[in-house]
Amino acid sequence: QVQLVESGGGLVQAGDSLRLSCAASGRIFSSYRMGWFRQVSGKEREFVTAMDWSGGRLYYADSVKGRFTISRDSAKNTVYLQMNSLKPEDTAVYFCACSLTIGSMTTSSSYDYWGQGTQVTVSS
Repeated sequence: QVQLVESGGGLVQAGDSLRLSCAASGRIFSSYRMGWFRQVSGKEREFVTAMDWSGGRLYYADSVKGRFTISRDSAKNTVYLQMNSLKPEDTAVYFCACSLTIGSMTTSSSYDYWGQGTQVTVSS
């Protein structure tokens, strides 16, 4: 069983930066994959970025490539999402997720555990 708790969301202006954190409880194995998704009310959950817990593969959505960075601190069992040059269209609830099984890292259905989400609002 893995529990995920996100933090770090808030209200910022366009061009600002935010760092989201996702603290994981339970044993995290190197074979697991961690991802960040976001969702705007009334729309489908959208892939943002993902990585192997081992630090191997990294994936980014084209919309955030070059602006967002995913990383993890194994000692703290925490995954981070550094978001720079934020835009109003980045406004959403951001979710951290953990995948135990082999599957597409960019598909929400591949993930087994989800956090409660944290709101990010970017004003213009």
